[in-house]
Amino acid sequence: MGMMMPADIADLVAQLDAAERDLCRLLDGLTPALGGWRPASGAWSAAECLEHLAITNRVYLGAMQEPAVRARTRGNMRRGPVKPGVVGGWFARSLEPPVKPGRRTRAPRMVVPATSTQFDEAAAAFSAAHAQVRAYLLANADLDLNRMRFPNPFVRGIRFSVATGLQVIAAHERRHLWQAWRTRRAAESDSATSQ
Repeated sequence: MGMMMPADIADLVAQLDAAERDLCRLLDGLTPALGGWRPASGAWSAAECLEHLAITNRVYLGAMQEPAVRARTRGNMRRGPVKPGVVGGWFARSLEPPVKPGRRTRAPRMVVPATSTQFDEAAAAFSAAHAQVRAYLLANADLDLNRMRFPNPFVRGIRFSVATGLQVIAAHERRHLWQAWRTRRAAESDSATSQ
C-alpha cells in the first residue's frame, strides 16, 4: 500500500483513535464500584457496555477473517475507497448515538455481557478487542474491503462487506461508549445524592 494511507482508511483509523481517547476519558477516575453500577433493572453498567463491545468485536472479527484470507489468496487488491452498501450503510448509521427513544434494541444472546462482569476486566477486554480491530484493518487495508463479504454473525442469511463490518464496529463502539458515559454520569449523580 505504500507510505501514504488512503483517506478512507485514515478516516476509519481516526474513528478507532477517537474511541480509544473516549475510553481513556471514561476510565479516568472511574472506580470499579461506579463502573459496575447499574442504573435500572435490565440496563447495563459501564462494565457491561465495555464487555459487550469486546465480545461483539471478537465475533465480528472472527466472521471477517476467512474473507480476508480468501481475498489475499485470490489477489483481490484494493480498487477504491471503503464504502458500505446501501443496507449496510443504513445499519451502521442506525447504531450512531445518541440512541433515540424507541430505537433501543436487544443484543443477541451471544453478545450479552455477564452480570458479574468486573469493570477492570471489561475495560481490558475491550481494549484488547479494539486493538485487534485496528490490527485487522491495517493488515487488510490493501485488499478490496468492499468486495470481501462475510455472513452477519447475528442475522442469518444477511451478508455484509468487510467495509460495512468495519463501519458497523466503529459506530457500535460509539453507541456503547455513549451509553457507558450516560451510566457513569448517573452513577456519579446517584453516589453524590446518597452521601
